[in-house]
Amino acid sequence: MTFQDLNLNTPLYNALHDLGYTTPTPIQAEAFNVVASGKDMVGIAQTGTGKTFAYMLPILKNLPFSKQETPRVLVLVPTRELVVQVVEEIEKLSKYINNRVLGVYGGTNINTQKQAIAEGVDILVATPGRLYDLALSRVLQLKSIQKLVIDEVDVMLDLGFRHQLINIFDILPEKRQNIMFSATMTQDVDLLINDFFKSPERVSIAVSGTPLENIAQQRYKVPNFYTKVNLLIHLLHDTETFNKVLIFVAYKKMADRLFENLDEHFKEELCVIHSNKTQNYRLRSIEQFRNGDNRILVATDVMARGLDIDNVSHVINFDTPEYPENYMHRIGRTGRAERKGEALIFSTGKEEEAIEKIESLMKMTIPVMDFLEEVEISNELIEEERPQVKERNNPTKRKDEDAPGPAFHEKSEKNSKENLGGSYKFKIAAKYKKPKTRGDKNYNKRNKRK
Repeated sequence: MTFQDLNLNTPLYNALHDLGYTTPTPIQAEAFNVVASGKDMVGIAQTGTGKTFAYMLPILKNLPFSKQETPRVLVLVPTRELVVQVVEEIEKLSKYINNRVLGVYGGTNINTQKQAIAEGVDILVATPGRLYDLALSRVLQLKSIQKLVIDEVDVMLDLGFRHQLINIFDILPEKRQNIMFSATMTQDVDLLINDFFKSPERVSIAVSGTPLENIAQQRYKVPNFYTKVNLLIHLLHDTETFNKVLIFVAYKKMADRLFENLDEHFKEELCVIHSNKTQNYRLRSIEQFRNGDNRILVATDVMARGLDIDNVSHVINFDTPEYPENYMHRIGRTGRAERKGEALIFSTGKEEEAIEKIESLMKMTIPVMDFLEEVEISNELIEEERPQVKERNNPTKRKDEDAPGPAFHEKSEKNSKENLGGSYKFKIAAKYKKPKTRGDKNYNKRNKRK
């Protein structure tokens, strides 16, 4: 199948020709007619399979020119970086189409975004939090939304956006087309579909957990963090083989720790992204890595999820992800657009259980490589790797008989309080003999005169 078989219009064909695209990916081919029909759709496809074009090609084909100021298409994505990327992709397709595309996300001046919205927009790409803030300010009107696209919905739910999504659904028009894409199908995703989608058609490409055939996978058994660092430095010195390397770590602290260790050796070749970095720093790091200014990018799962970066030669799993699906998303950053890619994973003894889950999901065994003799094995342990010391027979610890007595005493009968419950007001009234007014303000005065 080619794009000619999808019966697109001339402006879209011209844009695709400029981009050098002639053949749709499987998800683009399968999703086109479903989205174009106006039905609700759930697309299951791994990252890097061309999902943005899968929903934007049929939407742009059927989106007429309009001078109205309120948006007609809403695309929700989980992170700021994805907003920027999706806007860029839509602008590429819209090169010969007269429409207005805007991206909004948190961490930047909301007033600037309000001004941009007031000037008019056709397609709005947003993170859930900033979108809801703009909708509450009344500057953004969602009454004209015809199509709602939720991309990377599984990540969105992992990040805790469920309540914000429900709030957004409540303020959207009831008559709309819902389009959702996810790399994995979880119970939370299913609940969202059942609650808000109307008989959606499912399009599934490459079942989650199926390894991509053009990615070669290898594993190194490594005892600890600093030995992992030594192995990584040794591999990265081969600049010809490891020419564009994406390194994944589990969390922000580990990303900073690894960056500090690598910075001594690779300086200007190295960059890092995680959610504690400023927006400008993150965007600059991604752009420098994409352009080849930096050869090595250290990233956490959420930050790099869904980023479209071409020609990544290697994905290195510095640690083993707890959830096997995350491993699939990680290695999916290489071997894109039918190119060959390589994925390495460093695993300690404690991570063997996670390795088993990954191999079970993929229904294959990751080949274990012999540890390189020239790499030094370190005995130094980081805080998380040190065994927890259980102090036994510590002479400085108090024994039970030496423990201080209780720091309280029983209250005297005088000060103890009784739980009077609902009868409290009646007991007070009886104690102080408060007379009833019977609705007459002068009742008490008259009784006194008698």
